[in-house]
Amino acid sequence: MKNIYQYLLETCERKGAGHIVLIDPDRKNDGSFETYVEIVNNSGADAIFIGGSLMMDGQFHERVAKIKALSNVPIIFFPGGANQLNKHYDAILFMSLLSGRNPQYLIGEQVVSAPIISDLKIETIPTGYLLLDGGVKSTVEFMSASHPIPLNRTDITEAHALAAQYLGMKLVYLEAGSGAQTPVPTETIQTLSEKVDIPLIVGGGIRTPEDAEKRVHAGASFIVTGTVLETSGSSSLMQELASAIHIKQRNKDDD
Repeated sequence: MKNIYQYLLETCERKGAGHIVLIDPDRKNDGSFETYVEIVNNSGADAIFIGGSLMMDGQFHERVAKIKALSNVPIIFFPGGANQLNKHYDAILFMSLLSGRNPQYLIGEQVVSAPIISDLKIETIPTGYLLLDGGVKSTVEFMSASHPIPLNRTDITEAHALAAQYLGMKLVYLEAGSGAQTPVPTETIQTLSEKVDIPLIVGGGIRTPEDAEKRVHAGASFIVTGTVLETSGSSSLMQELASAIHIKQRNKDDD
């Protein structure tokens, strides 16, 4: 497959923004991947992130292979740890949890992962990962032993996003946490989009097409949805989310 990062940029340019669906290959989802990936394929979503903070059994890699075989869109690893690496990903978000101060997730996991990634020849997309306080204690917060940035401290978020850019990272990921009560505010996204020159990924707590579209208009280049789609299992909701996110494509279709 061609360069995935370039594919993402081209998707954003062509459609206005990209819709990425997050799938956790946990045992609780076993048996439902066929239906779920088929819905993704038919919805207009642009890529699949695969990841979770835990591996609950020994079938993680087999499930990733199954998703890869079924998917019509790129499979990008959204890492929870080096033990989740395998040959089935098209690319990996080579992330550093910049908002935390735990060295394991700032650089430790990256050093352990790097030789494996090189051996597997997986495309890397350097990404600054910023965890924001979405109102619930997320798995990422617990597992990484890091404190999220308060939603009202846009200045702190801005400083971390600029640091990601100056470190040479290609993406900034603003994460409110899985099942967040409050998604990343549009005001924060707008401020960062005006200050940093690299694309913003926004995820956590985005439950409606309206939520997604507001964040695209504020400056998000990519919207990640996961929990709401796992809960609803609705193909129509996924299509509505993709349509709301693809603002440029929708405007062309309406002309």
